[in-house]
Amino acid sequence: MSIEKKIIAVIPVYNEVDKIYDTVISVKKISLINKIIVVDDGSNDGTIEKIKDLDIDIIVLDKNYGKGHAIKVAIQNLDFDYLVLVDGDLGFSAIEISKLINPVIENKADFTIAKFSSSKKGGVGLVKNLAKFGVYFFTGKMIKTSLSGQRVYKKEVINDISYIPDNYGIEVAMTISALNKGYRLLEIDVDMSHRETGRNLGGFIHRGKQFIDILYTLFVLLTRR
Repeated sequence: MSIEKKIIAVIPVYNEVDKIYDTVISVKKISLINKIIVVDDGSNDGTIEKIKDLDIDIIVLDKNYGKGHAIKVAIQNLDFDYLVLVDGDLGFSAIEISKLINPVIENKADFTIAKFSSSKKGGVGLVKNLAKFGVYFFTGKMIKTSLSGQRVYKKEVINDISYIPDNYGIEVAMTISALNKGYRLLEIDVDMSHRETGRNLGGFIHRGKQFIDILYTLFVLLTRR
């Protein structure tokens, strides 16, 4: 008789009032997922009001601490066998996260990361290249999904990751740590879409923060070698 595994989805969110409802509704359609936890990282646009009646767990932080911090708050003392990480701005395309779950629970991989179509056009590639070559520098592996926030992990992988930064460096840090510990990764093609960061002032500020966070994360990892 097989024992049911606990598959928990965590959705960190900041000011996603226009997308979060559709994202949560789509994740709820994935029958393999036992629980959904949305962590509101200090939103001020009414994000939580959109989903408060959806029968999910909600954690509200008092201010914007950062994506990594929001995820760490959700998983501390959390009982799970598999962790699903989902960005809040996927909308209906969040249903595609189901493609990442089966390879992990079937032990074909220890963690999976969603590989988006290469057609997205937002910035000039500096953040993406920093993440990609940062992972290569530390692991010797050139992967295409260093920045993707759509992931599924076995609990043992999460428990073995010693450094999870509070900020946008979380994906890079988790990828490097898991690969260096010898865990098996599969990059999974998905038909997902999320909000593109445009070539405007707000977009450049956002990418600048990402760049700084990832650069700092790589520096911290370098000092820990």
